[in-house]
Amino acid sequence: MSDAGNESPMIIDSDSDSGSESGHEDWSPPGSPRSKKEPPPPPPPPGVAESLSSDSSSGGNIQNATEEWGEDSLTVVHDEKAALLEEFERKRRARQMHVPTDDAEVGALLRLNEAPYCLFGEGKAERRDRLKDLLSRLTTDQQQQQQLQSKDKDEDSSSTTREAEETWYHTGPERLRHVRQFVLKYSVPRARERLVKERLSTADPAVMTALRQETGARLRRFQLLTSQNADSRPVSCVRYSPDGKKLATCSWSSMVQVWDVDSGEGGTDGSHMLRGHEGHVDRVAWHPQATISQNPDQLNLASCSRDGSVNLWGLESEAPLAHLPNMGCRVTDVAFHPSGRLLALALEDASWRLWEVEEGEEVLFQEGHSKGVACISMQKDGALAVTGGLDSFGRVWDLRSGRCVMFLAGHQSPLLSIDWSPDGYHLASGSQDNTVRLWDVRQRATVSIIPAHTSLVSGVKYDPKNGSFVVSCSYDGTVRLWPHKSCQMLGSLEGHGQKVMSVDVAPDGASIATSAFDKTYKIWGPD
Repeated sequence: MSDAGNESPMIIDSDSDSGSESGHEDWSPPGSPRSKKEPPPPPPPPGVAESLSSDSSSGGNIQNATEEWGEDSLTVVHDEKAALLEEFERKRRARQMHVPTDDAEVGALLRLNEAPYCLFGEGKAERRDRLKDLLSRLTTDQQQQQQLQSKDKDEDSSSTTREAEETWYHTGPERLRHVRQFVLKYSVPRARERLVKERLSTADPAVMTALRQETGARLRRFQLLTSQNADSRPVSCVRYSPDGKKLATCSWSSMVQVWDVDSGEGGTDGSHMLRGHEGHVDRVAWHPQATISQNPDQLNLASCSRDGSVNLWGLESEAPLAHLPNMGCRVTDVAFHPSGRLLALALEDASWRLWEVEEGEEVLFQEGHSKGVACISMQKDGALAVTGGLDSFGRVWDLRSGRCVMFLAGHQSPLLSIDWSPDGYHLASGSQDNTVRLWDVRQRATVSIIPAHTSLVSGVKYDPKNGSFVVSCSYDGTVRLWPHKSCQMLGSLEGHGQKVMSVDVAPDGASIATSAFDKTYKIWGPD
């Protein structure tokens, strides 16, 4: 029992964990055994209470740290597992990823992603695998950014192509209409005759197969037959005469020379040295009837120079028969129309011109390239002409209408040489990108891309007899033989010590002539 006068029990709350399980102690009344041994503690001051509360929290933090350590270890394990799954998924994406098979395109994509084009000892297959691995590591944002960059480049490329495809036509003289009518009447019967011959030649597939085999076997036997020191400066061009018995060369010494194929006699004795240019002579061309029906004292040769001059030559005098007015810029190439009536010029001012030789009148001034025109060639029927430019594009022109009928896009560097096949619808072009491309005018497309050389392709020629092979020359010092529409090399001719600057094939296809930076011309043929 307790008296009414006794004080009621006092309860002191404690936040510490050292009390009873209920979290507080009961103070016993005076006189009890506990009260004698342990007087009731006074209430703690506010600062002490806060300290006790802080100590209590510290003990809780130790326990929480232990719990958190366990959670961190679980997180690490979870992250490692996620990384492994992500790596498996990435490898799966890499295996299923489609990348180009063209090694050049693979290299371009690697460079687009700021990766090396080639690693030491790496082949084409390893390079494709490296591209797959690289693309599989791209994040979605990076892929979107790459697509945007690629789209911008495609738009820029399309814009550049559209600009390059623009053609400017000029009003020609009244004489041009008569020239176009002449070309029409000249080319149509010859095209008809050519098609009849082609149908007959392709009627028997066995004959075509035998012809290809015979051509391949003959070309594999080609070797050096003649080497002639032709000039004191590099020999820039060599051309066979229409009868195949003479050679015309021109050089950086401003000299044009005529040589006898069999004896090698000619320019050095002074009787066949043609003097008239003052600058480097880049190209020389034979009149289609020269050495056949054309008299030696008539027009047989034309040549062009870097000083803008174009000279017309006979074979009996070292002075030119005539010369065209100076063009005011470098004339890079010259070609006769198969009729011999017209002369085409390629100029560095991004134009090409057509001159009527007998009248001495320019009948066509044609633009179309965005940079200089480096080469020009006439189709054997006389209906079409093709030009190659330093803008890396080619153009096929219809001389009967004056229109550009085909745009040759594909080379990555300037076109330096171009030639028609005797069949009238195939073209071969050589470029500074080290490749030779074969084109089909009917399909308006490339039919073959030949990685021909390790340096720029300075010259390319078809076999003029039947177009069964193509020969190319390069600044890598080699001359290489290729079957028509094939990338399998039939032979490589090495003998020039320096850059090979020009190549030509004899009218019967039996031999090849080359000129080079080593001041010589050479003749190659089967042993």
